[in-house]
Amino acid sequence: MGAERQHYYGKLGTPQKYDPTFKGPIYNRGCTDVICCVFLLLAIVGYVAVGIIAWTHGDPRKVIYPTDSRGEFCGQKGTKNANKPYLFYFNIVKCASPLVLLEFQCPTPQICVEKCPDRYLTYLNARNSRDFEYYKQFCVPGFQNNKGVAEVLRDGDCPAVLTPSKPLARRCFPAIHAHKGVLMVGNETTYEDGHGSRKNITELVEGAKKANGVLEARQLAMRIFEDYTVSWYWIVIGLVIAMVLSLLFIILLRFLAGIMVWVMIVMVILVLGYGIFHCYMEYSRLRGEAGSDVSLVDLGFQTDLRVYLHLRQTWMAFMIILSILEVIIILLLIFLRKRILIAIALIKEASRAVGYVMCSMLYPLVTFFLLCLCIAYWACTAVFLSTSNEAVYKIFDDVACPLTGKTCNPETFPSANESRQCPNARCQFAFYGGESGYHRALLGLQIFNAFMFFWLANFVLALGQVTLAGAFASYYWALRKPDDLPAFPLFSAFGRALRYHTGSLAFGALILAIVQIIRVILEYLDQRLKAAENKFAKFLMTCLKCCFWCLEKFIKFLNRNAYIMIAIYGTNFCTSARNAFFLLMRNIIRVAVLDKVTDFLFLLGKLLIVGSVGILAFFFFTHRIRIVQDTAPPLNYYWVPILTVIVGSYLIAHGFFSVYGMCVDTLFLCFLEDLERNDGSAERPYFMSSTLKKLLNKTNKKLAES
Repeated sequence: MGAERQHYYGKLGTPQKYDPTFKGPIYNRGCTDVICCVFLLLAIVGYVAVGIIAWTHGDPRKVIYPTDSRGEFCGQKGTKNANKPYLFYFNIVKCASPLVLLEFQCPTPQICVEKCPDRYLTYLNARNSRDFEYYKQFCVPGFQNNKGVAEVLRDGDCPAVLTPSKPLARRCFPAIHAHKGVLMVGNETTYEDGHGSRKNITELVEGAKKANGVLEARQLAMRIFEDYTVSWYWIVIGLVIAMVLSLLFIILLRFLAGIMVWVMIVMVILVLGYGIFHCYMEYSRLRGEAGSDVSLVDLGFQTDLRVYLHLRQTWMAFMIILSILEVIIILLLIFLRKRILIAIALIKEASRAVGYVMCSMLYPLVTFFLLCLCIAYWACTAVFLSTSNEAVYKIFDDVACPLTGKTCNPETFPSANESRQCPNARCQFAFYGGESGYHRALLGLQIFNAFMFFWLANFVLALGQVTLAGAFASYYWALRKPDDLPAFPLFSAFGRALRYHTGSLAFGALILAIVQIIRVILEYLDQRLKAAENKFAKFLMTCLKCCFWCLEKFIKFLNRNAYIMIAIYGTNFCTSARNAFFLLMRNIIRVAVLDKVTDFLFLLGKLLIVGSVGILAFFFFTHRIRIVQDTAPPLNYYWVPILTVIVGSYLIAHGFFSVYGMCVDTLFLCFLEDLERNDGSAERPYFMSSTLKKLLNKTNKKLAES
């Protein structure tokens, strides 16, 4: 027996030995994983340098303001287009060309205009009429009416046709509307293309749709914004209610956790029992019916799955499967009953711990604030990096031209050889890029930016986990609760984490960030390979994505428990991860039971909170109930505040339950350590609650004698 025990611990690590000086989280500790801390600081310095370089070269106006065919901004103050805020396309149909996806620029002349066209007009009709002055403002700047019609349209000096348009995202798109079931632009159904032929306006409609979707999106956005302006305070009230319900649910778990778990188990057994009974009744009902005795093999695969419900063999298979599940659950309930009771007791104890360390419920706000800083810095750096390119001009031609796509200089293009080889070609702004070393390194800088975001975000989450674990571990290892609980346990744990374990947190976050950036690269490659027909490459990519997804989940689980051991003992990351892993492996059944029980309770709590607040919001915003004398404001779309309240309630509940989950995990590891360290004697008393000692038939001898 002794040999078996020695072999068992040899495979799964060595339990913690009794230490008479150990009374909870160790205060006299040293710095851990200093090298990783230095690497993190150097990486942050490099990240700041990348940000400074990006901010020096970048120009976010390229994202905010549209640019014309010469790369000049529309509506930007201090430029010649300051009073021309909208971008006008000569031929919007060409924006549906596949070239747009490659060059991110429509292969048609574009100019900045003061306002979008408000009437239907062709160049042929306007040329010799009083409407020409109006039409001229949509021609290229400096246009002189000294060419023939064919030359003007060939050179792209003026558009062939103007259509009534509306601005959307500072760009002019045709005003699409329906008339007697026919999509129309303005009051016309056809237009002249400038070569004497008339074309159906549906081509223009389809081009506009492909270029920027349906125009009603702008009206939808404005109405949604109006709904937020009149209902924001009611949304805030709904989120406050969700916060109160979340806190109330956590407090009630101290009294109702056992009831909810056992009710859940009984309901599952009853539902499975009813399923077996229903399958038996359907099996008996089909006895003697024509065609019901056909086997599943003879029937084969049918697209209409309802056909299988008319076979007795189908219901027999269902009945057998449900019976097996019923037997498995009952056997697990019989053999794991004690472990389920331990899990319930730990959940109740976690509720007490949260009650004594109430400020821990506010810590997610700190994590949220730090994550917002990481996201904001990453987003700003990404925008500045993506806009730090220079304007690149390329040759565009409506007809076949061997020089199409080549770079050019718009100032010298009219007199260059390219214009003579392709008379109809235009030197037009294509996109922002560059050929310098900095521009060639932009992709690498973007990858570094994403990697640092993952590293810092994971570091922030790790800091929160270590802080909460240190606070709740202080509660567990207090022999007389709450008298022995140290003052300000949350702030003490936060200070210890930053002072001694920045390197360990950076180490764990680094490992996770490497896996996450690999997953991002795999997703990018998968998108590039979607058009490929290589089935082996697709299969390999799917396998790699699955493996790294599983690896990320495992590392998150391991890191979480390693951070708990760091908070308690102050050891380095690798030692903490190893000790936590072996401790959990020595108690794998308890780990599985506790994990599933807490998952169920958290799922039930989230559904209860989100469902309650969502139903209340639905009845209020649909004017079915009133709160005192106030009623819901008039809305364009009542689902806007309802969905906002539901999503916000879920995030709030998730934040509260993340603290509670960390508390449960911390108390669980402390409980396992308590069992291995102590034996209940006067010198080595158990620190667990009286409920846990009663479940395990454990007592502290000193207390028992007294």
